[in-house]
Amino acid sequence: MKPERPTFAAVVERRHRLAGRAILEKHNPYFVPVDRLQTNVERSQIPYTSFAHYDYLGLSRHPEVVGGAVRALHGFGSGVGASRLVGGERSIHQAFENDLADFIGMEATLTLVSGYLSNVTLINHVMGKPDLVLIDDLAHNSIFIGATSGRFNHLTFAHNDLDDLERKLAEHRGKFRHVLIVVEGLYSMDGDIPDLPRLMDIKTRHDSWLMLDEAHSYGVLGATGRGICEHFGIDPAGVELSIGTLSKSFVSAGGFIGASRATIEWLRYTLPGFVYSVGLPPATLGSAHAALTVLRQDPGRVAALHERSHYFLHRSREAGLNPGSAIGRGVVPILFDTPLQTMQVSETLMSGGVYAPPIVQIGVPKDQPRIRFFISASHTHDEVDRAIDLIADAVHGTASLPLSTAAGS
Repeated sequence: MKPERPTFAAVVERRHRLAGRAILEKHNPYFVPVDRLQTNVERSQIPYTSFAHYDYLGLSRHPEVVGGAVRALHGFGSGVGASRLVGGERSIHQAFENDLADFIGMEATLTLVSGYLSNVTLINHVMGKPDLVLIDDLAHNSIFIGATSGRFNHLTFAHNDLDDLERKLAEHRGKFRHVLIVVEGLYSMDGDIPDLPRLMDIKTRHDSWLMLDEAHSYGVLGATGRGICEHFGIDPAGVELSIGTLSKSFVSAGGFIGASRATIEWLRYTLPGFVYSVGLPPATLGSAHAALTVLRQDPGRVAALHERSHYFLHRSREAGLNPGSAIGRGVVPILFDTPLQTMQVSETLMSGGVYAPPIVQIGVPKDQPRIRFFISASHTHDEVDRAIDLIADAVHGTASLPLSTAAGS
């Protein structure tokens, strides 16, 4: 007699347990309705601060950005109704893509409905069976999904270890038709960056292509927020593919690809994630375009972000905390010894009006739990000081056990 197969519900229950459900039983900081959290915190006469949102330039409520969304909504309606290829597009699509390309220093850009989708669909489309993709082993999940679901080969190299990359290229380059090296401009879990000048040299010497995921570096790196190429003084035209998102510095939603004009024209007719997906809705375009305009007119926001980020990094080290390899640009994690300690510190923060959820199971090595802080140009030194003091008190044992209050109220 065949053993009875577990039901779908039983399989889901087991996977939920294995994913770490038990650690959430005392304190669940995820899927918090943050508007309600803010109201409850401020009702208790505690100032509320979020370090959980990547509004790096503090533009999400800027009147020009909100106004841009409203004007586009009234002018073009709520949606575009179809793929841009078969249903046509709105004049604002290419107007935004042209301005965006000019800003990042690429010949052309193409917008998609999701930044995650941009990586998944592009890698699969560009690379074929006789090719190889080489990925930094701390790259974003979307890059790995794109690289592992194709017909081509893929390998990883140790995080930011370009000696390891060179060794793998020396061993494998001759076996493949094309090789694509994929790295991030600013790593969203660690707040560090690759050595782009050396990468450019490596990819040239080994006749390879380079793809930069600049989701977290546009608006953050460089004196005017143009990304890692500006940070290092490198011409972006030497990079084959750049990926960006509209949900970070451009406080909207969606993704985009930057490349040569010929590459983008080819992708407009052939890229599955673009051809078979609806175009960006007008309000999304309106807010993102307005954010880009504000950034170009006021690059001082980037300087303010750099100053606040460096201050957070300095204060964390001064307090005896561990920010890992972060360089102090937009993202600064604080690493902890155990998942339990990480959860406890997160609860201490939330009880003190600081929202910064922990990362203990997904997206980072299990032995490196952390709380990731997204710094904004709109954060103040007082807000940074309060967050650091709460963490330091919890870590060094001077804080009382946190109480589960604000999030569940």
